Amino acid sequence: MEEASEPTPIWPENLTAYNAFVSLLSQWRVGMGGATGLDYTAVPVVLEMLATPRPEWPAVFGDIRLMEDAALEQMHANRKDK
Repeated sequence: MEEASEPTPIWPENLTAYNAFVSLLSQWRVGMGGATGLDYTAVPVVLEMLATPRPEWPAVFGDIRLMEDAALEQMHANRKDK
């Protein structure tokens, strides 16, 4: 079992994207091989609920996709390790 580490601080300019990504954690599409990606139809709903100004949506969506890619990479690596 790994030891708990100090939380990584979130820079203020990344907080909106982080909050949106965390709000989407129940929106993973999953197939026989595991997670395949987030359900993007939920993104506008989340951004509206978080009161994200519409002009920021494209940038926040890009950040969400970066986090999604990193999460998928880690999930797939974890499956290969077992």
